[in-house]
Amino acid sequence: MKTFSAKAADIQKKWILIDATGLIVGRLASIVAMRLRGKHKPSYTPHMDCGDHVIVINAEKIVLTGKKRDKKVYHHHTGFPGGIKTRSARFILESKFPERIVEKAVERMLDEGPLARQQFSNLRVYKGSNHPHEAQQPVALDVGALNPKNKRVA
Repeated sequence: MKTFSAKAADIQKKWILIDATGLIVGRLASIVAMRLRGKHKPSYTPHMDCGDHVIVINAEKIVLTGKKRDKKVYHHHTGFPGGIKTRSARFILESKFPERIVEKAVERMLDEGPLARQQFSNLRVYKGSNHPHEAQQPVALDVGALNPKNKRVA
């Protein structure tokens, strides 16, 4: 029996819509990362971008369990000596771009390298319930129904 290896012409990319209202960040990010890589498909090939396009809406309504909303911190460096900056998850969620928490969680669940950057570019995260991808006819995926632990009332 020969091992199947997908070619670029064999890959069928779909558009998936996920509503993040009430979903736990880590569980959502692991499902999105799996869809971006294409590991949910039987034709998964590790060296090809065979994942789907994923649209996440209502990113500001995600749930952080425990005290992570106040205690979880995100660091970035300005590039100057002593320029490390820290922001809490609460600050980011209440700021102008709350979708960055979902983006960072998914980005950190992907590998590093050119293929992962290409796969990450297939992710679109939006703050509200509106998105400009209606023409692609995305199929809704109910992540909360996959496992009861995925959804939590905050």
